[in-house]
Amino acid sequence: MEEAIALLDEEGAGWLTMRRLAERLGTGSTTLYWHVKTKDDVLDLALDAIFAAVEIPRVDSQGWRAAITALIGGWHAVLLEHPWSAALLGRPMLGPNVLARSEFLYATLLKAGVAEPHLTAAAYSLSNYVIGSALMQATWTAGDEPATRAAAARDHFRANHDRYPVLATHGPLVVDSDWDTSFAFGLTWLLDGIEAICRAP
Repeated sequence: MEEAIALLDEEGAGWLTMRRLAERLGTGSTTLYWHVKTKDDVLDLALDAIFAAVEIPRVDSQGWRAAITALIGGWHAVLLEHPWSAALLGRPMLGPNVLARSEFLYATLLKAGVAEPHLTAAAYSLSNYVIGSALMQATWTAGDEPATRAAAARDHFRANHDRYPVLATHGPLVVDSDWDTSFAFGLTWLLDGIEAICRAP
């Protein structure tokens, strides 16, 4: 799986083929098919493999908010380290590494007092936030043009200030580089909302 992940990191999921992976491994496609049936199987295995790097925190030593913050932060870091991964997370994720971390997230939310119908909504909100944030950052910062794109966005808002006055002043497309701070703020707001639900009578 290391070679598959390396190939994905270098070239992205769109360029992955069984033939190219077999060539990288120094074997034939037929031999590769003895181990995995399709390209989708390779992607599923690669996605699960990278999640092994996301450490599962200890809730008892730090409390549920800190534990979830650590889990989501680790998840976010892994997605950014492997930019191809975030766009694929709409796939059914049934590998042991992913499921262990999902189990931890749900169990920690339950222990914090989040019950259905809020449990699934809370878990989905956190999952969707980390995936969307990583996908946005990976896409926006890809290549050598993020500063050019940001400048073009600012110019467009300035030119259309009368039509989009709020966006011209606070527009989301003018984010330059402080992605970590923005991500941390957003996660804090989500956790504040979850905590408020837990405290509600």
